[in-house]
Amino acid sequence: MYLHTKALVLRETTYKESDKILTLLTQEAGRLDCSARGCRRQGSPLAAGCQLLVWSDMVLSQHRGRWTVKELAVDREFRGMREDLVKFALGCYLAQVTETLAVEGLPSRELLALLLNSLHALDRLPYPPQQVKAAFELRVLCLSGYQPWLEDCPQCGTQQPEQPRFHLQDGALHCASCPMGEGESLPLTPGVLAAMRHIVYGDPKRLFSFHLDQEGLALLGQVCQAYLLTQLERGFSTLDFYQSLVIYPTHS
Repeated sequence: MYLHTKALVLRETTYKESDKILTLLTQEAGRLDCSARGCRRQGSPLAAGCQLLVWSDMVLSQHRGRWTVKELAVDREFRGMREDLVKFALGCYLAQVTETLAVEGLPSRELLALLLNSLHALDRLPYPPQQVKAAFELRVLCLSGYQPWLEDCPQCGTQQPEQPRFHLQDGALHCASCPMGEGESLPLTPGVLAAMRHIVYGDPKRLFSFHLDQEGLALLGQVCQAYLLTQLERGFSTLDFYQSLVIYPTHS
């Protein structure tokens, strides 16, 4: 059985002397694990497309339930992102989150488009990396069944609370004076609430098209990251690495 599909490498693991095991996000079949035999040999025609976060046109073959890369042609390497360690580390985090949420064998064009658009934004668009990160985190949760309630306070119905807060466990906007269930609740500003509504309810093609000052962007990032980690109930090694670069930046 052969499968001709576009695919992005979400994860790569070296195997034996010259092979890799790849986790791919494909257009046609969602998340797939496959082997890439000989791709680490010098001069291998598979080498370039078997790297992390490379988007390629691939031909995969299946034998006894196992997929193997037979041919590929690289479409996009996101070179601008790869040449910036902070941006590349962030791209790896977005890929790890996507791998966690993608379903094996089940295509999700929206999830794939979100990841590719986020990598494109890191690669070529003038948005701060933390803005791309926050928008991705909140939007990927929406696509995966964790869309938050941001229309009004579920307790009193107020659409613009004077002291808005966001409850991480319930995933809901609420007034500071309105009681919610157990768990942490973070304060919002009107600007951050507007940005969250834009991400959740706005046009996906304009996902990153909102403006916040540095303080607002930091608060948005805190809320979106905390919401994702709370809902998924896990941490990410790639997030830890990205944050280490942001807190303790490297110097050339």
